[in-house]
Amino acid sequence: MTQGPNPKSKIMDAFSPIQNPKSKIQNGEPLIHLTAITKVFFTDEVETHALSGIHLQLRQGEFVSIAGPSGCGKSTLLSILGLLDTATDGEYLLNGKSVAKLGFADRARIRNREVGFIFQSFNLIGDLTVYENVELPLTYRGLPSSQRKQRVQEALEKVGMAHRVRHYPSQLSGGQQQRVAVARALGGSPSILLADEPTGNLDSKNGEAVMDLLRGLHREGATICMVTHDPRFARYAERTIHLFDGRIVEENVEQKVAAETI
Repeated sequence: MTQGPNPKSKIMDAFSPIQNPKSKIQNGEPLIHLTAITKVFFTDEVETHALSGIHLQLRQGEFVSIAGPSGCGKSTLLSILGLLDTATDGEYLLNGKSVAKLGFADRARIRNREVGFIFQSFNLIGDLTVYENVELPLTYRGLPSSQRKQRVQEALEKVGMAHRVRHYPSQLSGGQQQRVAVARALGGSPSILLADEPTGNLDSKNGEAVMDLLRGLHREGATICMVTHDPRFARYAERTIHLFDGRIVEENVEQKVAAETI
């Protein structure tokens, strides 16, 4: 008796081209395409409209910042982009494929392979060394030890932290911890880096150093989408989307020149 196709494998096969996004980009298709995205949070008495009618395209190799005051929906939008949350309404296409019907496990698998997260609070595990923190996401892929070691070393060298592999987070400065967090995001060779206020817990000097690092990664070809409320750091991106009360109110596409002259 012949078995029919596995529905789950069909869903995941649909996303396999993400591993080689250039084939899609050559045809002009964006890596991420949002159409009329809305997010509403419901409680017993109140409906909170966090996002309303968001239209957004992100292409391979772009550095885009999402700017706006606190509470405008920046982090909510980033959570939807990173498949950490789902939209109430609208369409989200990732490399040309809708994510609407993805189950929890499939969303987690795509996050692990395609998205690198950089958080404001670093989110390093205190009981693990620098090496182990960067290696941890790779273990969930089932990669052999030799491949994990190579990826960890390359990622740490890119952020200038290869000499700190045996240190623990508590032995590092805030700026160094964020560099390790960037290395952890890079280790999986993601299609896109999502940075949520990556300088929020840093002083101005370390904040600028982290932004210089992100700009350098972008020049090497990384696709980055960053949330920030600080206009100084938004200028590092080549395109800035301004949010206010859950809506896009302005888009500045003349940031590339400014980024080169900072």
